[in-house]
Amino acid sequence: MANLLRKPNLAEACVQDVAISEDSLLKYVGFKMLDLVKDETYEASLGKLEVCIVALTGRITVTDLEQTFEKIGRRASVFERIPTDSVYISNDRSFRVKAESDGVRVALCYAPSEQQRPTVLIPAEENSKEHRGKYSNQRTVHNILPDSVKTANSLLVVEVYTEGGNWSSYPPHKHDQNNLPAESFLEESYYHEMHPEQGFVFQRVYTDDRSIDETMAVENRDVVLVPVGYHPVGVPDGYTSYYLNVMAGPVRTWNFHNDPAHAWILDRK
Repeated sequence: MANLLRKPNLAEACVQDVAISEDSLLKYVGFKMLDLVKDETYEASLGKLEVCIVALTGRITVTDLEQTFEKIGRRASVFERIPTDSVYISNDRSFRVKAESDGVRVALCYAPSEQQRPTVLIPAEENSKEHRGKYSNQRTVHNILPDSVKTANSLLVVEVYTEGGNWSSYPPHKHDQNNLPAESFLEESYYHEMHPEQGFVFQRVYTDDRSIDETMAVENRDVVLVPVGYHPVGVPDGYTSYYLNVMAGPVRTWNFHNDPAHAWILDRK
């Protein structure tokens, strides 16, 4: 059985750490979640990786040691439901993040990268917002780093809100075949938060041949890995789901394939 569900380590500043390596489940997606107190810093060298630094909550200053973006970040909680600021930095650079307030949560979203690109501030105002789905299949999306924006080499980053009683990433879809234009190969990670925080969601990850078929009770601050397969999320009544998606693969485009067994729901009147 694959270890797709990763629990948080709340005793450490690095609450989640999903590494990219030949020995891991993910070869294209890496993810870290940092909890920082005011004036605490985090530094790293990227090597052959690019990173999207998302100011999930609180205010931070980010530098690539050439450019500095001071006191970015827009919200005290993700459940304020407003977009936030991010910074993109490409390979062969170093970066430093400093917490300018308490309650800082920073998402570090990684993918392999060989072509160096400019460091870019992605302000909240540039996050496009969209409403997807109907009936009990509704969610709101903030596009931080979509494939329509040519900032990155590999990374795609979005955040999604789903109300209780709704399904998200639904009907079940996948993007695990390098078969363009019909489907692209993109690995994915889901970082979850719940409101109220004692809530949970259910996420299933499964393939057509069921070589992977796991259904997980996902709690606040868990990460779910999606190396391949369909990956729907169900949200119980009374709770709101937030998740941050990181996707990456050999081609930076999001073309997905719905599970034929469930695609019929899109044709309901």
